[in-house]
Amino acid sequence: MHDTINRRNFLSKSLGAAAGIALSGNLAKASSKNKLPDPGKFPVKVIASRNGFEATRLAYEKITSGEDTLDAVIAGVNLVENDPNDHSVGLGGLPNEDGVVELDSSVMHGPTHRAGAVAALQNIKNPSKVAQLVLKYTDHVLIVGQGALRFAKAYGFEEENLLTDDARKIWLKWKHTHSDRDDWLSPPPFKEDPFGEEFFGRITGTIHCAALNANGDMSCTTTTSGLSFKIPGRVGDSPIIGAGLYVDNDIGSCGSTGRGEANLQNLCCFAAVELMRNGMDPKDAGLEVLRRVANKTSESHLLRDDGKPNFGLSFYLLSKDGRHAGVTMWGPSQFSVTDEKGTRHEDSAYLYKRSE
Repeated sequence: MHDTINRRNFLSKSLGAAAGIALSGNLAKASSKNKLPDPGKFPVKVIASRNGFEATRLAYEKITSGEDTLDAVIAGVNLVENDPNDHSVGLGGLPNEDGVVELDSSVMHGPTHRAGAVAALQNIKNPSKVAQLVLKYTDHVLIVGQGALRFAKAYGFEEENLLTDDARKIWLKWKHTHSDRDDWLSPPPFKEDPFGEEFFGRITGTIHCAALNANGDMSCTTTTSGLSFKIPGRVGDSPIIGAGLYVDNDIGSCGSTGRGEANLQNLCCFAAVELMRNGMDPKDAGLEVLRRVANKTSESHLLRDDGKPNFGLSFYLLSKDGRHAGVTMWGPSQFSVTDEKGTRHEDSAYLYKRSE
């Protein structure tokens, strides 16, 4: 018996050592292929979802002025959270099925590897700021619902009604048209209806923003009002570390927008960063995760007749050495970038083309 245990332990240790050597070899190969700059010489870069165009510009300005990467990306997404005309998050975000705006957000700071998040937060338009306070001043990562609201108010955030008149009209239109088995009849005759047919669908608007500074430090944030007209209390991927975002300061970061449930079931952002750790280019890592999601999608209501997913999912990837990519399930699509070349939209790589 003793001899058997010794042989088993020897084999286990030998296999573990072999695996460690193989992994070290992969990492060494990746490092030699993409040698990192010296501290102070990393390419300063900010990337975001398409609606983060101005967010990347502001975050870049703050980083080049010496601000911490997390403070910078949060200031960037605050522009979108505070914009009543953007229905993806914050003030003007589209509500749940009861007409109540519920917000989710997460932040992650590369240098300390700490994270903070809030979910199902009502009446506070800047959930990313509250998530940062969770990171800084608690021993928790995620606070939800009424607890998140009380926490925000303890730090001086003031409650306000986040349902703007435009968002309320969109919600009422949905209430009147999404079913013929209730007592809601024809929609009220609004003087103007600028939203069109697109708002008959389910909107999954979100903003993600990530940054790299000259010292090679990285941070990111994801913030959203979640799936429009969702069941009250529903929490998507945005406030979940490893799904809505993930950053490893030695490797890179990834953030997501789109169908949160698909992301949650695959922990896509963590998976993408791990693929980059093993030497994959950001674009290839993102596309590989999208393939995994597509291959794991089996529910009939989530599939087209040809077997492809009928939902959108996008990732925004930034590597430690400054390489970046946007990838999306269905293209063409774009994402936002600011670096020494300026602020711009770039085309995302895609798994499927919309015309297919």
